[in-house]
Amino acid sequence: MARRTEIAAVYAAGLVQGVALVTFPAASSILTSPDYYGLTSTAYGGLFLPQAIAAISAALAGSRLTTQLGVKRMFVAGLVGDLAAMSLLVASQFFIGEGALPYAMLLLATTSLGIGFGLTVPALNTFAAAFFPAAADRAVLYLNALLGLGTALAPVLVAVFLGLGLWWGLPVVVAVLIAVLIAVSLGLPLLVAGSIRDQAGSERAGLPSRFWVFALFALLYGIVETTIGNWATLYMTGDLGASTTQASIALTAFWGMVTVGRVLFAAIERTFPAANAYRTLPFVAAVAMGLLAILPSGAPASSGILVFALAGLGCSALLPLTISFGQRELVAVGASLAGLLIAFYQMGYGLAAFGIGPLEEHVGLSLTAIYGAVALIALAIGLLSFRVVRNRGAAT
Repeated sequence: MARRTEIAAVYAAGLVQGVALVTFPAASSILTSPDYYGLTSTAYGGLFLPQAIAAISAALAGSRLTTQLGVKRMFVAGLVGDLAAMSLLVASQFFIGEGALPYAMLLLATTSLGIGFGLTVPALNTFAAAFFPAAADRAVLYLNALLGLGTALAPVLVAVFLGLGLWWGLPVVVAVLIAVLIAVSLGLPLLVAGSIRDQAGSERAGLPSRFWVFALFALLYGIVETTIGNWATLYMTGDLGASTTQASIALTAFWGMVTVGRVLFAAIERTFPAANAYRTLPFVAAVAMGLLAILPSGAPASSGILVFALAGLGCSALLPLTISFGQRELVAVGASLAGLLIAFYQMGYGLAAFGIGPLEEHVGLSLTAIYGAVALIALAIGLLSFRVVRNRGAAT
């Protein structure tokens, strides 16, 4: 019974973490609207730089602190970071018009969210693999499917609350759910047998050379996913002239297909092995980004929505499979592996989240051109995927 409660808490946390993660991008129309925060593209993109730095730092520190404090404490600390982020986002609205203060509060909020993500997501992936050791790939995919479901729900919920004139309702709801998860998790054992021993061994031996193949994939994937997800709303409204509602639908389509793809590839793993999906999906993402680059200005919003859905399918299983493949192959790295890979993913996240605004404003590149360039990165990770899955059962 206790283990069932642990599983429920971990998988529920995956769902809530997904909603929290996309709350800021989903609210981009609020953050950039002159009627609310009035952020420029550069200022909006700048929100995600401290998030990425904090997530990288938290993931790297967490991989070491797990040795002394355990996975559970890292998990709960991450939830506290998420709670602080949502609370600061809600509070910032009361200071709109007070100079730089609301932006400073938003920066602190995204920093807290980065800490939450960097500590919580590695712990969630470690728990999922530990709870179901005989089916780790599927367990991690299902966990990340719930995380993806949360990311898909965020723009829908923002649109609903915005329609009610209460855009801040979403972070309030998320904060309440996180507080409940913290209270429940504190009363659970949430043990991962062997993680401390494995981590200590990895510190003595150092990182194996194969780790850097996985790390490079995670970094490049972070660029691709973030370019699509964080800038989808602004691409739809700016380049295609879609309405805010249509832009929210496009973002939902992207994250929704991320979720569907993770569930699908977990369900058909026996007939379509995970390694085959891993080699195929980057090329699907590359095609989608290429299509975004050639859609003409003023194209029907439905075409953009469909392409973002295709992009979501292409991204769907890549990060969770990178983690689960790595956990299976790089056993010497132990419980720290998920945190290390999340750190590299966040490096890519930071490059795309912060770098695109200046490329638009100061270099003069459109999001259409940027999507075309990042399609080449998707092709590169497609080639790299063959290196990642090669001899995946071998210990290195």
